[in-house]
Amino acid sequence: SFSEGLAQVKVGDKWGFIDSKGAVVIRPQFDSAGSFSEGLAPVLVDDFDFSWGFIDFKGAVVIRPQFDSARSFSEGLAEVRIDGKSGFIDSKGAVVIRPQFDLVGSFSGGLAPVEIDGKSGFIDSKGAVVIRPQFDSVGLFSEGLAKVKVDDKWGFIDSKGAVVIRPQFDFYVGSFSEGLAEVRIDDKWGFIDFKGAVVIRPQFDSVGSFSGGLAGVSIDGKSGFIDFKGAVVIRPQFDFVDRFNW
Repeated sequence: SFSEGLAQVKVGDKWGFIDSKGAVVIRPQFDSAGSFSEGLAPVLVDDFDFSWGFIDFKGAVVIRPQFDSARSFSEGLAEVRIDGKSGFIDSKGAVVIRPQFDLVGSFSGGLAPVEIDGKSGFIDSKGAVVIRPQFDSVGLFSEGLAKVKVDDKWGFIDSKGAVVIRPQFDFYVGSFSEGLAEVRIDDKWGFIDFKGAVVIRPQFDSVGSFSGGLAGVSIDGKSGFIDFKGAVVIRPQFDFVDRFNW
């Protein structure tokens, strides 16, 4: 997908970037590449023993390849992995949260998920644990809530770690987007609101997050789109749909 005006493309065995007109603006030269965010994109370079670094919009390396893995920047920080542990760097490549966690996720709403000894919690931008690792799994914060898994059930917490939607859903749930989150009940997908109330009854084979007022849904092997009331506005006729990016 396009991010900050550019999209990754693969030609042969190498990755580069094109603009919205399809013109190659960064020639395919990398062994792998992530999306641009906050002006930088992570890339894998074999000339540096298959290490990850970051490039700018011109394709110039601005943070030298030195990491075992790296993800795109979010809220000024990017996850990097060194010697089996994950931490965060700033846009200059300086380590600001030392690699000490088994797993981490991107920052969202000032918090990032981390895993320590098989349990997940959240840290702040200084690396301090603000929601202790106590969950079996967690997602990123979105619209003030993050999904959490406890004893094979999914629910949601707020930024203080308080449970606001009790873990009750058997299957993986989506993050909140435009006020709704997708859930599966009895093998069908629908949507809940911030209070955990079902507002679009589970009736679809699969669903995607809301974006631009619409969400992709699948019925009997075909995909289309619904609105906030669950009404079909683009009939299921496609083999696959993605979310709208406006």
